[in-house]
Amino acid sequence: MAPELSVVVLAYNEVECLEPSVEEILGELRASGRRFELILVDDGSTDGTSEVADGLATLVREIRVVHHGENLGLGGGYRTGFREARGDLVTFFPADGQFPASIIGQFLPYAADHDLVLGYLPDRASSIVAKALSAGERVLYRVLFGKFPRFQGIFMIRRRLLEEIPLHSEGRGWAIVMELILRAARRRYRLVSVATPCRPRQAGESKVMNARTIRANLEQLFALRRLMARSDG
Repeated sequence: MAPELSVVVLAYNEVECLEPSVEEILGELRASGRRFELILVDDGSTDGTSEVADGLATLVREIRVVHHGENLGLGGGYRTGFREARGDLVTFFPADGQFPASIIGQFLPYAADHDLVLGYLPDRASSIVAKALSAGERVLYRVLFGKFPRFQGIFMIRRRLLEEIPLHSEGRGWAIVMELILRAARRRYRLVSVATPCRPRQAGESKVMNARTIRANLEQLFALRRLMARSDG
């Protein structure tokens, strides 16, 4: 039988974090009582993450692994997840464990009568640099796209939207997700934003707060603005 819920875990050089993150997610999925699949997307890892992922798949029948031959970034990971997921509901988690698996149980009641559940991070203690980047990001979204649904981190979507909404964004960054949210909002799908917890990573280094990813996201945001302007016209 097809799974009711697909959870896609995005992993790039997360050899220390992947297994505990997967175990936590499996616990939440089993407690949900729903048929599920867990898709591990290994984004060209070079530190042993690939081997850990394959080992987990041999132990748990609901796990399957997709390996990227090279690092494709967040954008490549999301596109793979969109293509591979078979569940009626689809959600994504980073392998670093910063977002607790309890978010799945938190989102499921909202998903009963919404097409897209968007997590966001309430005000929390963080560095001045992180706060400045976050504030600047929100301003930039409003300038480029006008009203934008509140979103940071985790989302859960009905898979049929991925079939009904054409997506054109390419590249390494968040643009494919931002395009999805914008098009869903403008097509009057049922969206809701929900505050979610976030915790410090336990090991490894951030793959998001670095110059390469920030530059890629900025470049793709401006490309997305041009793309949306053409479709609006």
